[in-house]
Amino acid sequence: MFKKRDEIPETANLPASTTRVTSVLGSGIAWKGAINGSGGVRVEGAFDGDINLRGGMLVVGQTGRVTCEHVRANVVIVAGALRGDITAEKIEIRSTGRVWGDVVTAAFSTEEGAFLRGQIRMEESIELGLPTDVDADMDAEAGTEQQAEPEED
Repeated sequence: MFKKRDEIPETANLPASTTRVTSVLGSGIAWKGAINGSGGVRVEGAFDGDINLRGGMLVVGQTGRVTCEHVRANVVIVAGALRGDITAEKIEIRSTGRVWGDVVTAAFSTEEGAFLRGQIRMEESIELGLPTDVDADMDAEAGTEQQAEPEED
């Protein structure tokens, strides 16, 4: 009934925080805005905006379409289409994946059939250029915005 897996999952050597997808943008959804935080995000729909994930992963599924000036995440896996530069510790472009943009990474892999139009720069280690605690910064910004808004009676 159950089959034993002989292969070790590719994410086995990654920290637990980068191996889980905690949010999904479904295939029928188009979203514009910003995704900031520390969780994992899977995009099956269309996303246009900014993506900054500290300690997290971005998965662009086969039906996913992402347009972003610069994606920053610990792990980026592309099986759909991504237009924009990518900075990540690990980047994987699957056979159905299409990337238009420059890549800066410490680990890069592709499958046969993958497409990349851009330059690849390999580094010993990657600095994402994000604050150490993205969630705390978002809470602080939200608190500032809430204080600035007048209350309605």
